[in-house]
Amino acid sequence: MANHSATRKSVRKAAKRNERNRYQGKTTRNAIRDFRAIDSKSAALEGLPELASKIDKLAKRGIIHKNKAANLKSKLTKAAHALEK
Repeated sequence: MANHSATRKSVRKAAKRNERNRYQGKTTRNAIRDFRAIDSKSAALEGLPELASKIDKLAKRGIIHKNKAANLKSKLTKAAHALEK
């Protein structure tokens, strides 16, 4: 355990950030799972911008890499357009 008060504070801050990042990442993964379960093309295309925004926020905050975000958005867009009406 850290002995300096500043180090103790940084440990507390890191734990808070880690918890927040894990929550945001898990929430987005659940949203992606729910999006992939959609079988209507119109509903998928309607929900795509909101999901892309969530993914972009994760990339902006450094929770996921920007290329992973781009790959996710690309795959989800292709999946949405491939659905039958």
